[in-house]
Amino acid sequence: MGVPPSDDFRWPAGRPERHPEPGAGDIADLIAQGVGDAPPDEVPARLCGVLVRLLPVSGASVSLRSDGVPVRLCASGERAGRVAEIQATLGDGPCVHAARTGAPVLVRDLTEDAAVGRWPVFAQQAAAAGVRAVYALPLGSDTVCLGTLDLYRDVPGGLTDGQLRTAWLIAGVMTMALMALPHGEDDERPGGRSWLNGPAGGHDRIHQAVGMIMAQLGIGSDEALARLRGHAFARGRTVQEAAEDVISHRRRLNPDD
Repeated sequence: MGVPPSDDFRWPAGRPERHPEPGAGDIADLIAQGVGDAPPDEVPARLCGVLVRLLPVSGASVSLRSDGVPVRLCASGERAGRVAEIQATLGDGPCVHAARTGAPVLVRDLTEDAAVGRWPVFAQQAAAAGVRAVYALPLGSDTVCLGTLDLYRDVPGGLTDGQLRTAWLIAGVMTMALMALPHGEDDERPGGRSWLNGPAGGHDRIHQAVGMIMAQLGIGSDEALARLRGHAFARGRTVQEAAEDVISHRRRLNPDD
């Protein structure tokens, strides 16, 4: 277990302007302390925890880019994980847009007209979950987007230039950590598991459910995924939970659903 980051740079909720911004040396030290001797598949989650210490945010998550549905890899806490799942279920939101375009999406206030007009359902649900600002940074390179690093704040507001530089620095470290992790059969450790085993397994279940809906209703994959999302949204469930309902035959979608 790594040494927990120092509390020297823990941001007071809603009052980041009164807290000194950490320097490059402090950032490097906190990353080293936060990651410590963590096994490779725990590094992304540890880095999310470091971000919450370094920046005036209340949560952080990482979602991997995938066809149709973002795959949540890790989150710093329950609220961050919930908001990541909301975006996956809706197929809409800042992280989805950032992954699609490869450009950052910085939302200062989810209750402002611009955000509500752009993502009406996501903005309402995220605000109801206690999130008022979202900052989504693409992970990867100029040509390949692996996913997004998403930061959440429970009060409205933006990040300073210095705070954004810190966020981008951690995004770069996160990208390197993802690229360095074992992929499936590449993990030869005794009892080891790939960093994609859990997330990819859930994503495979979504594809399986989509295939079943296609066969049941005689529709295309895009419409089947839309129906699965609609089923999840109408029942207050995540898209992965809705997929399990379909696969286990607890729920059969009808043409009118």
